[in-house]
Amino acid sequence: MRSTRKLLRFIRPYWLWALLAPLSMILEVLMDLLQPRLVQQIIDEGILRSDMRTVTHTGLLMVVVAVVGLAGGMACTVFAFLASMGMGADLRAELFRRVQSFSFGNLDRLESGNLITRLTNDVTQIQDVVMMMLRMLWRAPIMLVGGIVMAVITSPRLSLMFLVIMPVLLAVMAVLLRMGYNLFSRVQAMLDRINTVLQENLAGIRLIRAFARRDFEINRFREVNEGFAQANISAIRLISFGMPFMMLMLNGGIVAVVWFGGRWAIGGSLQVGQLVAFVSYLVQSLMSLMMVSMLIVRLSRAEASADRISEVLDERPDLAVATSPVRDVEVQGRVEFQHVTFSYDHSGGDPVLRDISFVAEPGQMIGIIGPTGSGKSTLVSLIPRFYDPTCGRVLLDGVDVREMDEELLRRSVGVALQEAVLFSGTIRDNIRFGRPEASDEEVEWAAKLAQAHDFIMSFPDGYDSVVGQRGVNLSGGQKQRLAIARALLVRPKVLVLDDSTSAVDAETESRIQAALRELRQTRFVVAQRISSVMPADKILVLEDGRIVAQGTHDELMQTSPAYREIYESQMEHGAVVHDAA
Repeated sequence: MRSTRKLLRFIRPYWLWALLAPLSMILEVLMDLLQPRLVQQIIDEGILRSDMRTVTHTGLLMVVVAVVGLAGGMACTVFAFLASMGMGADLRAELFRRVQSFSFGNLDRLESGNLITRLTNDVTQIQDVVMMMLRMLWRAPIMLVGGIVMAVITSPRLSLMFLVIMPVLLAVMAVLLRMGYNLFSRVQAMLDRINTVLQENLAGIRLIRAFARRDFEINRFREVNEGFAQANISAIRLISFGMPFMMLMLNGGIVAVVWFGGRWAIGGSLQVGQLVAFVSYLVQSLMSLMMVSMLIVRLSRAEASADRISEVLDERPDLAVATSPVRDVEVQGRVEFQHVTFSYDHSGGDPVLRDISFVAEPGQMIGIIGPTGSGKSTLVSLIPRFYDPTCGRVLLDGVDVREMDEELLRRSVGVALQEAVLFSGTIRDNIRFGRPEASDEEVEWAAKLAQAHDFIMSFPDGYDSVVGQRGVNLSGGQKQRLAIARALLVRPKVLVLDDSTSAVDAETESRIQAALRELRQTRFVVAQRISSVMPADKILVLEDGRIVAQGTHDELMQTSPAYREIYESQMEHGAVVHDAA
């Protein structure tokens, strides 16, 4: 239970509620333990002696005791709820904050579907078990010990029954705990799989329908859904075995007590009230032990969730924070790669980039082209430090990006990716995502540069038009232009366009490139279409993670067979063969 205990630190801000909850529960337990004693008094001193005054007074006292116990139980529930809900909210916020600090490498290892489960279902498991602990973890042991003590006081001979029942129940609880952890770990893993499949389906629903893969996806979801159901069934089967067995032991104990106690009562060595009170204490004790077993099963499930949450909290960002980050550099936009090698697997996997070296002077346009998988997107991802090089250095105006203040770096490098991610809200809010304080005039300026202003104004609400989740109500080209506008509004010195005009027609792309040339930013343009990089001051040709050629279009046509092959494959009679939009 080490992971669960480690997460309990999040309850410290709510220590008062966490303290008042068990104190209130202790009050309720004491009142519950007093009730059988009062019943014994009514039977032995009231009913058997025909003393109605004792019956009345003791009955009224039982009502008062019940009301006090009720108040204690209600207070415990309220305090436990406040403590557990506050802890759950803080834990979820800390997980989200930690995820925001992760590098792309961390997020590659921890899939988004898994993270969603950990921030929702796993936190809920911890939250629920904390509430149960604040109520049952105190009630059950106190009731168990108190019930046994009161049972011994009531009838020492009948108390020997506990020596027979308790070892059996404790052995069953140990088995439940051992088996429950493995089963519930599997349940949470299957829930991860369901979330991943569901997320992929919702994100790619148009593609699924376009390729008529509906039945395939339904079957795929059915498989993981049935796996999740089977994992739950296995876990519930364990619980369903434990509870009836414990009830059998409880009822067997009651039968034995009534059998022996009844004979002693008939013989006069035990009073009837004592027998009734002892049965009540036996039930209270064994029911408390059953509550402990239920809590143990829930703890085993919570421990599985706690391990998964701790994995996120213990995950260290791949990108180390500089001890003395550089903040006083005035960025001009000079980018230099010095013998950069990069591998996604830092334990020694095959490099994606190999010995990359080049210089981009301020204001230059750098085109990057090559076959799929050659490392183009990976190369430009090193500039804003989404990843760190395995070997070598990436310099921005002479400063290693690993030593630069992260806020300064991200403010100096604007990025527009091929998959334009938009958020629910207005078009205006999406464009000024990187600069929330930007004026409406600045937003419009960026949209015009990105050739997005005209289509925005064609909407009835213009810049206040609502963007659906992930931009579902916009075309691919429209989303890409909004992403470019968003990057431009930051006014970066270095602009990275990672195939961000792939869904834009050639004429619009040409206007975007012309507008960007006026800004004199250092631009990195990753593209599949050779027409997108032909105007570049320097073109890098990548193959298998290496720069096989670099230079202007004219130079490469003379010196690089690889570039010339790409050019000729995309040209017909001197015209660019454009990708179908």
